[in-house]
Amino acid sequence: MESIAALQSRVTPWSDGLEPTDAELDAIEQELPLILAEVELLDAQIMTIDRTPSELDRRRIRRARRRLLAARRDLTRKAPSLEVGA
Repeated sequence: MESIAALQSRVTPWSDGLEPTDAELDAIEQELPLILAEVELLDAQIMTIDRTPSELDRRRIRRARRRLLAARRDLTRKAPSLEVGA
């Protein structure tokens, strides 16, 4: 009977290429404000799924949309500097 540890290398062999490169990590870091703004908008929308949105909910959603648009704009302005391998 073979142990699971013996089968591990056949199932998922380890490769040094599994870790993200420095360039990929830098790109993720540059996109992080956009990702966080998208999460904020999604959270605001989820909060109103099962009820009628109040004025406070509508403000929260509008604010989150403005932050998302600002993050997209800022990322678009930085886009030429984000090219990997250039």
